[in-house]
Amino acid sequence: MYATANDMMDRFGDAEMMQLAERAGSEVIEQALDDATAEIDIYLSNRYRLPLDPAPPVIRRVACDIARYRLFDNAAPEEVRRRYEDALRLLRSLANGTASLGLPGLVEPNGEAVVVRPGAKVFGRRPNGVFR
Repeated sequence: MYATANDMMDRFGDAEMMQLAERAGSEVIEQALDDATAEIDIYLSNRYRLPLDPAPPVIRRVACDIARYRLFDNAAPEEVRRRYEDALRLLRSLANGTASLGLPGLVEPNGEAVVVRPGAKVFGRRPNGVFR
């Protein structure tokens, strides 16, 4: 997991976390954090070696924001929803390379970075339907 229940208490306060735990059960907080980690990994899997260990502080914050949003179900206050949407925007930026965690990216076994560049088609069908 990229964040813990203690991280959430430090970030959002004991009162809110106790209220959420009372409403949903303390094990649900751990599940929300697991789910947040999985969601983060989906975005970062093509860019970084996973799991991120140790998790950079920004990823810990993102995990807390995602988990908090999930714990509120459909009753998330505006601030909680906005923080969740901000977290997703950051993850999309990390995924598409417009933002970076400052960590080494994925590399090939020979140590060279993988680069994909669009180019002309190599294979296709000719106008007469024959495959080339």
